[in-house]
Amino acid sequence: MKRFVYINDDEASKELSCDNRISNTKYTLWNFLPKNLWEQFSRFMNQYFLLIACLQLWSLITPVNPASTWGPLLFIFAVSASKEAWDDYHRFLSDKKANEKEVWIVKLGIKKHIQAQEIQVGNIVWLRENDEVPCDLVLLGTSDPQGVCYVETAALDGETDLKTRVIPSACVGIDLELLHKMKGVLECPVPDKDIRRFDANMRLFPPFIDNDVCSLTIKNTLLQSCYLRNTEWACGVSVYTGNQTKLGMSRGIAEPKLTAMDAMIDKLTGAIFVFQIVVVMVLGVAGNVWKNTEARKQWYVQYPEKAPWYELLVIPLRFELLCSIMIPISIKVSLDLVKGLYAKFIEWDVEMVDQETGTASYAANTAISEDLGQVEYILTDKTGTLTDNKMIFRRCCIGGTFYGNENGDALKDAHLLSAITSGSTDVIRFLTVMAICNTVIPVRSKAGDIVYKAQSQDEEALVIAAARLHMVFVGKNANFVEIRFNGSTIRYEVLEILEFTSDRKRMSVVVKDCQDGKIILLSKGADESILPYACAGQQTRTIAEAVEHYAQLGLRTLCLAWRELEENEYLEWSVKFKEASSVLVDREWKIAEVCQRLEHDLYILGVTAIEDRLQDGVPETIETLRKAGINFWMLTGDKQNTAIQIALSCNFISPEPKGQLLLIDGKTEEDVSRSLERVLLTMRTTTSEPKDVAFVIDGWALEIAVKHHRKDFVELAILSRTAICCRVTPSQKAQLVEILKSCDYRTLAIGDGGNDVRMIQQADIGVGISGREGLQAARAADYSIGRFRFLKRLILVHGRYSYNRTAFLSQYSFYKSLLICFIQIFFSFISGVSGTSLFNSVSLMAYNVFYTSVPVLVSVIDKDLSETSVMQHPQILFYCQAGRLLNPSTFAGWFGRSLFHAIVVFVITIHAYANEKSEMEELGMVALSGCIWLQAFVVAQETNSFTLLQHLSIWGNLVGFYVINFLFSAIPSSGMYTIMFRLCSQPSYWITMFLIVGAGMGPIFALKYYRYTYRPSKINILQQAERTGGPIVTLGNIETQPRTTIEKEVLSPLSITQPKSRSPVYEPLLSSDSPNATRRSFGPGTPLEFFQSQSRLSSSSSSYSRNCKDN
Repeated sequence: MKRFVYINDDEASKELSCDNRISNTKYTLWNFLPKNLWEQFSRFMNQYFLLIACLQLWSLITPVNPASTWGPLLFIFAVSASKEAWDDYHRFLSDKKANEKEVWIVKLGIKKHIQAQEIQVGNIVWLRENDEVPCDLVLLGTSDPQGVCYVETAALDGETDLKTRVIPSACVGIDLELLHKMKGVLECPVPDKDIRRFDANMRLFPPFIDNDVCSLTIKNTLLQSCYLRNTEWACGVSVYTGNQTKLGMSRGIAEPKLTAMDAMIDKLTGAIFVFQIVVVMVLGVAGNVWKNTEARKQWYVQYPEKAPWYELLVIPLRFELLCSIMIPISIKVSLDLVKGLYAKFIEWDVEMVDQETGTASYAANTAISEDLGQVEYILTDKTGTLTDNKMIFRRCCIGGTFYGNENGDALKDAHLLSAITSGSTDVIRFLTVMAICNTVIPVRSKAGDIVYKAQSQDEEALVIAAARLHMVFVGKNANFVEIRFNGSTIRYEVLEILEFTSDRKRMSVVVKDCQDGKIILLSKGADESILPYACAGQQTRTIAEAVEHYAQLGLRTLCLAWRELEENEYLEWSVKFKEASSVLVDREWKIAEVCQRLEHDLYILGVTAIEDRLQDGVPETIETLRKAGINFWMLTGDKQNTAIQIALSCNFISPEPKGQLLLIDGKTEEDVSRSLERVLLTMRTTTSEPKDVAFVIDGWALEIAVKHHRKDFVELAILSRTAICCRVTPSQKAQLVEILKSCDYRTLAIGDGGNDVRMIQQADIGVGISGREGLQAARAADYSIGRFRFLKRLILVHGRYSYNRTAFLSQYSFYKSLLICFIQIFFSFISGVSGTSLFNSVSLMAYNVFYTSVPVLVSVIDKDLSETSVMQHPQILFYCQAGRLLNPSTFAGWFGRSLFHAIVVFVITIHAYANEKSEMEELGMVALSGCIWLQAFVVAQETNSFTLLQHLSIWGNLVGFYVINFLFSAIPSSGMYTIMFRLCSQPSYWITMFLIVGAGMGPIFALKYYRYTYRPSKINILQQAERTGGPIVTLGNIETQPRTTIEKEVLSPLSITQPKSRSPVYEPLLSSDSPNATRRSFGPGTPLEFFQSQSRLSSSSSSYSRNCKDN
């Protein structure tokens, strides 16, 4: 679809009437309350609690005051609504500031000031230097005579380097005064969010007659939120306004990610709900039976002769209300609160600040911190992620001659300098391509020096290297470039630019030498996109060998080529190129097709080799995370050998003989199928000497494997700890993430550039590096960090602590709710199964909101091990990956603990006061006191690192319980008048508390002592070593659980089947070597299991060199 925008004509553009008002707010003043309530009640748990609260309004069935549910429910809703309102208010202020900014526009030939929100489609907007672009504009004129302006797009794509924008060819030469009166029409696509593309056409009306359609690209536009730099003024016609701009279309709220722990909590909540329904049905039936038998025999029970039709529902509904607290009403708010604190801990971590740039870590998604502790696969980009993205020109091969091999620096190679001095034709042409074939912008500094602004670090390295070799790129003026070589100036007219795309993998420029009038095609690109188009008769074997040699050294390579064009050939081709550039549908594909007609019969000049060093700490980080059982996949667009060398240098894989690479290659389905089967067979085979096995695949073979052999490739993904995927596109990166997620792995994707965004958004956790390629990846990610090495701390420290704390908080929330609910159930057996509540409404409301919340919220600072121990022994991350701390088994333990403590509290309380003439309120307060005392000791027992704040929260909360109840006991109308005073004055009350704590915590402490002493886990051993300050000795055997895989496997002799009573978990030896293991089974219906020895991975009979000889 397309739209027509009429320049400076409000009437003609009336149908596109859309003002420039920006609105990022989620609510308005009028719809906030209904919309927010609708969103909150769209969640099942909120619907459930609302139903319970409404049922409590029925006085016949409610066992407690409705305030006991309505109070916490309204409090929780108010907290959530306040947070949403606060966030939306800040969005409103930001929108208001942008909308009310004043701008210059032209209407009816008159220039006037208006607010940015009043701009209409078709208006001509004027900008001055450093102005922010208020909407999407098509350039019409600039202060530069050649129609060039410079923009900063950091707010749009995160790239800080200036970009060049030019006016359309139809607007060249139009005087400043005439721009006010310009008329014409733009044919452009409907609004979209692709900031890299704008395929449109423009035609001017008389007196600005252009007999031909002028094609427009993204280089003719100024997009909203960019800034005009180094240009006195510019003007353009608005084509997209308001929320229809490309930036506005890109805005939106990302889909929430569900963590593995959230999914488990949902399942456990469902199980508790089913259990609650069963209990309610059983007690409801029992209550009705007792009412119709025993109750009628009691003189003090009076029932009407004729009961209403709903009589049988009264007792079950009463028990439903009584048992509704089984599901903690505050769990979601509590988890949201502590997860927000986890995110702040990441941002406040001074050890994760890049000292070089001052960049701190940032958590954009506050809801998935615990997933960091359960990561199983990391998929990483190479350039700028593992490497510094600081490109340095090191070597080159020109005309079959190698330069820089002796000293590793071609810029100091005497032979190359001599060839330049002697005027070698191939060398001069080679340097010319390096200097001209790019999108670099030379800018003069105040000191008069030339500074190069480049979007590509490779291009910047080539231009700087050419300058040091005396081929200096001096300036760019519209369609002309100037080169200074050995004191003389050479001018070229740029006729056409054939832009780089991920499909073509090359860039070309067509230039005309202003001295002799020759038309020349200059090309550079990947070897597979240049060498096949060499002219007939030219031997490219030496160039191909140079590419392989440089790749083996881990250098990035580009091939450079040259071809002189006949004028007629160029003119004929230019017409087709212009036609393709004017097409609105499939323009990119048609342009590529036309480019192919010119980029052939190339004379290959040589190959460049650029070094991109590894970031500091990358090998150590990868080695540590591999010890933690995390698998690594490298996804890169580089050559295979370059990727392999980088992988070897950063500990992705081990060199021979310990490591082994298996190559999957081929250009046809048959070749790829055969190669894939060979690698799979090797992977399935178990040998006596396990190896670090990895597979290597390129983008072409990957496309065939995923399309035609997806099942086999998925199996390979499960069997492989390490993979190197080279020459892959951004869509293939995202596809690989999706494949691993489909196998139920927790994935983390990390990258630094715009080509990594899709992969980052697809993964369970996306991490962006604030690098030299801009902030696109960092903005799209859940977390952004300054350096790759910070990933180790992000996962091992913050991820692991977040998982441990969330596991405790969620299970403790269920424990305290079940405890009070079980006591209510037990009380029903001595109260005629009538559904009567032992506790008063005030106590129940305060129980959830005050008495039990503070201590557990302070658990967010608890640490089971010091950060030093965690970093030194990364293997303990297996406990988090295996879900050791939150699973049905551990939840059953907390369920049993709540049941046991409820029995202890109820039995001791009833027997202690059996012969006392006590009110039911007194009995309820004694039982509630016992619960509070037990929970204080439970939190104390589960706390690993005590601080003053934790002591204050645990024991201060216990004191606060008595202070609050003393206050209520002093109020006559509270229903608790004098109760606490009377109880605390009785020795029997304190003896009861002592008995409850002793009977309830004694067995728990004994069991914990037994486990720590006789069956300690690896974490327990580390904790003991930390407390005693002693060394860590041998920790025993590895505990694993056998699993079913695709074919029968021979388990490692070290594998030991776990007892059924224990939660399956992989407990590695805390040694320098980590077992290489896979942790999932393939296919549906297989038992859940986690780790195996790497002996299941096999080595191939072929060696590393044999596998890679055809690379």
